[in-house]
Amino acid sequence: MSYVDGYIVPVPIARFEEYRALAEKGAAIWKELGAISVLEARADDAPVGELTSFPRSVMAKEDETVVFSYITYRDRAHRDEVTAAAMKHQGFIALMNNPPFDGKRMIWGGFAPFVTA
Repeated sequence: MSYVDGYIVPVPIARFEEYRALAEKGAAIWKELGAISVLEARADDAPVGELTSFPRSVMAKEDETVVFSYITYRDRAHRDEVTAAAMKHQGFIALMNNPPFDGKRMIWGGFAPFVTA
């Protein structure tokens, strides 16, 4: 069974193209290190809810958009290997030196799939 890392990131709309460039370079690094797939998706229909929502989850401001992304791996051990390698990869370290988003409001986690279709 596969393994998934998921992310929700608030990105300033004015810096979205910077984020896109970072995401493209980052995806290439994750793939180079062995990730099966990388997906980055910009909110298109994610309204602010009264109690919970994607925008509320990262305290998105009016001038920000929300990005939902995920990376897939063969299994948890594979994810741990790839992530450890990324944390030492000079290209990845350089990308994350000055990201075009507030990393303190990024949400991430690892998930073990239990239904696939």
